[in-house]
Amino acid sequence: MTLVFERVGPEAAAEVLGIVRAAFSARPPLDPPAEALGETEGSMKERLAGFGGVLARLDGVAVGAVLMDPADLTMWLRRFAVLPDQQGHGVAHKMVTYAAGVARAEGFGDLAVIAREELPETLRFWERQGFRRERGREQSRAVPEIRLRRPLNEHVVEALDADAMFELGRRVAALVDAGDVLVLSGGLGAGKTTFTKGLGAGLGVRGEVTSPTFVIARVHPSTVGGPELVHVDAYRLGGIEELDDLDLDTDLDDAVTVVEWGEGLAEGLSESRLEIRIVRAEADEAPLDLVEAPDGADPRRVEIVPVGARWRGVDLSAL
Repeated sequence: MTLVFERVGPEAAAEVLGIVRAAFSARPPLDPPAEALGETEGSMKERLAGFGGVLARLDGVAVGAVLMDPADLTMWLRRFAVLPDQQGHGVAHKMVTYAAGVARAEGFGDLAVIAREELPETLRFWERQGFRRERGREQSRAVPEIRLRRPLNEHVVEALDADAMFELGRRVAALVDAGDVLVLSGGLGAGKTTFTKGLGAGLGVRGEVTSPTFVIARVHPSTVGGPELVHVDAYRLGGIEELDDLDLDTDLDDAVTVVEWGEGLAEGLSESRLEIRIVRAEADEAPLDLVEAPDGADPRRVEIVPVGARWRGVDLSAL
C-alpha cells in the first residue's frame, strides 16, 4: 500500500468535507456539537482558499485531510480528520509530520491545534505528537477547548528498534562537545539508556554504559582524548543543584552530560541544551515511510529540540 500526501485548495472541498464529516460523525456526541459538523462545501471552499490544506491518499483513495490556517508565526491545524476505517494505521501521525514539514519550510515557528476536553484520547494523540498544552491561558467555559502547541525547530527521527536507537546516539555524538547537556525524557523502556550507549560509543568512552538508577550518576572517561560522558539519573535527585554535591571527579564544563528523566529540570542545567524526548510508537504512529511497521519492529519517535545559542545554526538534518 502506498500513502502519499498532497497540498490542495478549494478544488478539493468536496473530498475534504466528506472525510471531515465521516470522522467527526464517528466521535462520541459532544455538547455543544463539534463545529466541523456544520461545514458545507461552500464554507470548506472558503477555508481552503487561504493557505489550503493537505489530503492523504492511500492507493489513490482520499483517507485523511487537514486544513492549514496561518496566524502570525503559528500554523493552526483545523478540521484534522482520518476516515474511521483507516484510523490506527499511522495515517494521522504521518499527516501531522507532513504538515509540520510544510509549515517549517514556509518559515512558521510552531504548529497549534484546538482539542475538546471531553475527548481524552484525542488529547493524548496530540500530546504524543509533541504538542503541549498552553499554560496560563483562560479556557472557554462554554466550549471546553484546550489549545496545544508544538515547536517547529525540533528534529524528529524514527527508530524502528534498539539497534536504530543505538545508532542515533552514535550520530548525535558527532555533534556534541565538552560542556554540552542532553536532557532525555520518555517512559520506562523507551530507549533512553540505549540511546546513551550509542552516544558513549560515538564519543569513545570507557566502561559499559548502563542505567545509572542505583548510583545516580556515572562518569565514563574518554579513550580518545575527547570529553568524558557524565550519565545522570535525575529521577532520584531532589533538584538539579544536587549535581554539585555528587563528587563526580570531573568538571561538567569538560564533559558531555546526559540526564535521564531530566524533563522539567533542564532550565537549571544549562541555557543551551538538546532536549530529547523518546516516545514509544503505538498503532497510529507507524514509521513515516510505512503504513504498517514490519514484523518484530518496536518503533520509537525521537523528538530532538535544540535550545539556546549553542545550537543555533547546527544542522540536525543528518540525524
